[in-house]
Parts: sequence; structure tokens; C-alpha cells
Amino acid sequence: MRWQGGRQSGDIEDRRGLGPVGVGGLGAGGVVLALIGYFVFGISPSTTLNAVNQVQPQAQSVEPGKVADKAGQFVDIVSTNVDDVWGQIFSQQGRQYRAPRAVVLYSQATGTGCGLGQSAMGPFYCPQDQRVYLDLAFWQELEGRFGAGGDAAKAYVIAHEMGHHVQHLLGADETAQGMGARGADSGSVRLELQADCYAGVWAAHASEVSGGQVALDPKDVEDGLRAAAAVGDDTLQKQQSGRVAPDNFTHGTSAQRMRWFRKGVEGGEPAACDTFGASSL
Repeated sequence: MRWQGGRQSGDIEDRRGLGPVGVGGLGAGGVVLALIGYFVFGISPSTTLNAVNQVQPQAQSVEPGKVADKAGQFVDIVSTNVDDVWGQIFSQQGRQYRAPRAVVLYSQATGTGCGLGQSAMGPFYCPQDQRVYLDLAFWQELEGRFGAGGDAAKAYVIAHEMGHHVQHLLGADETAQGMGARGADSGSVRLELQADCYAGVWAAHASEVSGGQVALDPKDVEDGLRAAAAVGDDTLQKQQSGRVAPDNFTHGTSAQRMRWFRKGVEGGEPAACDTFGASSL
């Protein structure tokens, strides 16, 4: 994947090295509850975070800016490119796109508008404060645990989480809330698959909005597909318990996640991503 030399917006809140920012008031029981909710019961990160929100103080303010290290620059350039793609798409549709308030880089734990954020939850988007949260240690887990390495796999993750921001702007997250949080045909699954598709839409236009400075070739798309497959509900459940329980799905199967990412790449527009209107996922 080509990305070095791409535009940086500097909308990065770098909380790395600050310790567990804003989590001093949360007891150990709350942390355990959050982790159990996500890993055992399959509850989505936003729901898990909201469960501990009342006992969680807000994070201290960290001003957004540019980051100097290569890993941080990668996140800045990719997230800026994703914003540029969606800005163009919204403009073509007669809408005004508002970028997320920031992409937050943190270590281990941090306060968010949704409650406690922990690295064990993986990357997530908080609609309450309109920020994407990412502990860069996830890159090692993505490659080591899930076997999905390479810059394109990382970029897919960023584009997926920013896809949730697009959904928030369009009201899709509210639609999903009325359709259930778990199950193979739930609102949560449809929301996550649409975010996968939106990541594909980004991949289709990345080079176009950057003058070729950010670009994915066919192999990069395959790396993105590999990352999507690695985090399918059925694959994760088999790893954790040796069996598949569709009633506990929150994100969709590996095959579904690959299919919707590919739909976005090939369709190149949000209309290709209507998971809520699809009769079959």
C-alpha cells in the first residue's frame, strides 16, 4: 500500500505515554464487567462502554495535532484520506461532511465519551464524542493473533471505524438500535457489515482524492479482505470456544465481512452498502 507523502490533517489526539488517562474513578469490578461483556457475551464496544459510563470520569483534554513517529503518521494520513473520500462523496450528494473530532491514540486505557476504553476491546468509534479510539498495540494482535498483517489490513481497520462515524452522521446507528444488538440478522450485524462496505468504498477512491499518494493495489485489497475475514464472529467464536453460536453474532461471519468489503470496493459508492435493506447478508 502506498501512503507515505499523503496529506496529514493533524486531527490526532496522542494520549500514548500518559497512562490510563481519565480512568481513576473506575474500580476493578467495572473493568472486569466491561471485558466480560465484550468477550463472553459478544456485546458491541459502544454498549459495553455505556455500561460503565456512570462511574467513569471523562478523559482530560489533549489537543489534536500532528504526530512525529511513523506509526502515528500512518494513522494520520489514512484517516485524513478517509475523510477526504467521504467529503467528496457527501459533496456529490449535496451534503456537508463533518469529520470525526479526532482519532485518539492511547495505551492500555483511556476515558471516552462512552465510558472506559481499553485496548482489549480493540479499535472502536464512540458516537457520543465522535472520536475513533485506537491502541496501536492492536497492530501486533492483528498480525500475530489474526494473521492479517500489512499496511492495507491496518488501513481497513481505520476505514471501518471511520465508517461508523459516517453511519452516525446518516443516522444508521439509530436505525440499528431498533433491530437488536445480537444475532445473525441483528441491527448490530447489519451496522458492522455496512461499515465494512464503507471501508471498501474508501479503498475504491483513496487514490482519486490523493492524486495517487495514497493507493491500494489488488494485493492490498486482498490484505483488507484477509483482515475482514480474521475478525468474523464465527472465526472468533471458534477460536474462543470451539463452536459457533449465531445467536451471539454482533459483527457478521468472516464470509459476510469479506463479501461486504468487496461490495464497497467494486461498487465504489454508499448505495452498494445497503445492509439494512438487504434481504440476505
